[in-house]
Amino acid sequence: MSVQANARPIIIKKKKVISGGGHHGGAWKVAYADFVTAMMAFFMLMWLLNATTEKQRKGIADYFSPTIPINRVSGGGDGSFGGDSVFSEVTLPQNGTGASSKRPTESKQARGELGSQDAGDVTAEQDEVFESVEAQLIGKGGETKVLDNDLQHIVTRLTDEGLVIELFELDGVRLFEDGTDTPTPLLRNLVQLITEASKTVENDIAVEGHVPSQPIVVAEQSTWQMSAARADATRRLLEQTGVVPQRIQRVTGHADRETVAKNPMAVRNNRIEVIFLRK
Repeated sequence: MSVQANARPIIIKKKKVISGGGHHGGAWKVAYADFVTAMMAFFMLMWLLNATTEKQRKGIADYFSPTIPINRVSGGGDGSFGGDSVFSEVTLPQNGTGASSKRPTESKQARGELGSQDAGDVTAEQDEVFESVEAQLIGKGGETKVLDNDLQHIVTRLTDEGLVIELFELDGVRLFEDGTDTPTPLLRNLVQLITEASKTVENDIAVEGHVPSQPIVVAEQSTWQMSAARADATRRLLEQTGVVPQRIQRVTGHADRETVAKNPMAVRNNRIEVIFLRK
């Protein structure tokens, strides 16, 4: 017997590889995700129908398919990265006659076919105006050393009523002569600054006077009379420096009822507030 007869036979095994076998690829995962998303949307819809009123459901429907006109002057957002709406007056002319901030109508806003301006937009616009007045008022510092010292007596703040410009006394530096309603040169300078800032806006003005408390042993309390007299003296200064008298809507004396210092008899409570009122 030959050597080749005793050799082991060679067996060749062929293995067939089927691509994507078993789980049939990943397409089912996409289909399953779509199904879960659809079910989530369905259950959310069922919850909304059960948890909202008819008026609320109509509001939600109008959001996705508006049936009411949208204000063209609404902003694109708020804050540093809010951006501007393409329908803002600065970007596109408003719909209506005489519609622009440079050529305003008597109502300061062309109504057009989409209605009047939203209250929130009016408030935001007023805040921007007040901030510009505030910047102009405070930004006048640095021209002279005297003016810088004068500005130490000014504090501004925005409130629901408008822009409040508070003029206050410090120890040794008075707005009025002691015990009188006679303005000092300091108050005259501050009122002149306010008058110059008021020329950039058309808002009405209110003037309020505040004084510190008096000792109980005083024979006659004069806080009411003094605060009202000082407020009226400030009004006269405003008119003398160029403010139209018709813009002064209110002159009020608050006596010692609204102190700002812990000590009710502190000099810091001696102050005048000039308020640019919201329209």
